[in-house]
Amino acid sequence: MNDQEIVDLYWARNEAAIDATAKKYGRYCHAIAYNILQNNEDAEECTNDAYLGAWNSIPPQRPARLSTYLGKITRNASLNRYKRCKAEKRGHGQVEPVLSELEDCIPAATNVEQAVEEKLLAAAINRFLSAQPSRKRVVFIRRYWHVCGVREIASSYGMSESKVTSMLFRMRKELKTYLEKEGIVL
Repeated sequence: MNDQEIVDLYWARNEAAIDATAKKYGRYCHAIAYNILQNNEDAEECTNDAYLGAWNSIPPQRPARLSTYLGKITRNASLNRYKRCKAEKRGHGQVEPVLSELEDCIPAATNVEQAVEEKLLAAAINRFLSAQPSRKRVVFIRRYWHVCGVREIASSYGMSESKVTSMLFRMRKELKTYLEKEGIVL
């Protein structure tokens, strides 16, 4: 079943939309959640939360890319669960290192003005990434969106861990410079 047919099922409020979503995107959503949480049970719950989130938001939303839409819902649910886990006990997984790597080049949203500028920041990051060669862009997205470990990325692309680490380090420096040129205050 293609994405448009699945979205049409959501719009018709047909519960088969959930089954179709699980069949097509279940592993994808679970992988995103697991990379953040490092726990299968929590990842499964976040995947189910993503299905519920899609059910509650389609309609009125009509996502152009269902995979991206579900990925974002899953990622947000997983990060929220991670924050709750961390508040209860010290966290686990890759989230802490990933966030600390990016903190020097991306400002944290701490006030209303920065929250308003969040869309400008996202657009600038997208422009930066679209100008990168495919492999660098994919490595960056796998690390900072999908929260994959350096070892996993290196293994997937036949690179050494040090190569991935240095590539990400250089890209973060380039991103920081690019954002400063775009007028985004760090």
